Amino acid sequence: MSTVKVLHVIARMNVGGTARYVGDLVQNIPNSALATGYVQGSEIEDPIVNTINPYRIPHMGRKISPVNDFKAWLELRKLIHELKPEIVHTHTFKAGLIGRLVGKDHKRVHTFHGHLYGDQSFSVFEKMIISALEKFLSNRTDLLISVGVKVGLELRAQGIGTNRSWRSIAPGVDPLPTIDKAQARELLGLDQDQIIFGWMARMTAVKNPHLLIEVAKFMPLVHFVMAGGGDLLEEIKKAAPANVSVIGWADGATFWSAVDCAISTSDNEGMPIALIEAQLAGIPVIATDVGSNSEVISNDSTGLLTQVNVTSMASAIQQLLAESALTTSMGKAAKIWSTNAFAKDKMLKEHLQNYQDL
Repeated sequence: MSTVKVLHVIARMNVGGTARYVGDLVQNIPNSALATGYVQGSEIEDPIVNTINPYRIPHMGRKISPVNDFKAWLELRKLIHELKPEIVHTHTFKAGLIGRLVGKDHKRVHTFHGHLYGDQSFSVFEKMIISALEKFLSNRTDLLISVGVKVGLELRAQGIGTNRSWRSIAPGVDPLPTIDKAQARELLGLDQDQIIFGWMARMTAVKNPHLLIEVAKFMPLVHFVMAGGGDLLEEIKKAAPANVSVIGWADGATFWSAVDCAISTSDNEGMPIALIEAQLAGIPVIATDVGSNSEVISNDSTGLLTQVNVTSMASAIQQLLAESALTTSMGKAAKIWSTNAFAKDKMLKEHLQNYQDL
């Protein structure tokens, strides 16, 4: 059992894989605490927060704001002074920026849950600035962690942390409870008689929901359902053709019980928890071959990896529609593969060992 006192810091705990990854660490490793801000705009806070009782950093937010960011730095510095953690473990860019600038006698760990190099919502200039900051911050970090081997390699290729200690730690994910497919579809208002491809993610630029809309327009006889909140939700609702149901936020257990195949159109990913949960539910996955998706999906075994374009994705969809036996076999393989690859005990033990080593 750990006697190391760890404070995790993240800008906000919006619904999604990163919040659950951080929440699991705080919940399951003794002497852990969480400092976070509040969700913003249309975002929804992940329910796991209710079980953690975090310390709030009122001015911590995702958007860059020199005034609020300085206030957040003061708030976090005060909290660190009071708690005296031996390790401050930051997650994602903003918390990593503010948290690693606090000068105290603690060790610093930072986790990259992905990166922005494929995110079209950032300009080339903004990416250059963030890269420069990450290079500087890495020199103030005792251990860098990537959620996915490929993500870490891509960051080092950008010159980030090339002379620092790195680890890659895959997320640990528990299977969601499943319910009868007919019941799940009734709850979500979906057709009972169709093969349905399910897209579940935050509706924002890096997840590229517009690509799913274009795929649906290209394949008007195929049925899709999109779940998730975010800044593009209303825009996607308006753009969706008749063969796409846009249902907003949905319970993951119900969603994966209702669909026949998962689909992801992201421009960039770390290791998406939603796709791991889909596979744990016995659902094959079609996903763009970006970030560490190739570490989540075993191509041609548990799903199909595609290029980031309509033609490639449509071809993968058509392959599964034409071969029902392939869909079934991929679903079975997905459950076995993900159960072994993403065990929560493994994730927790690796973090615990790293803390003790530091």
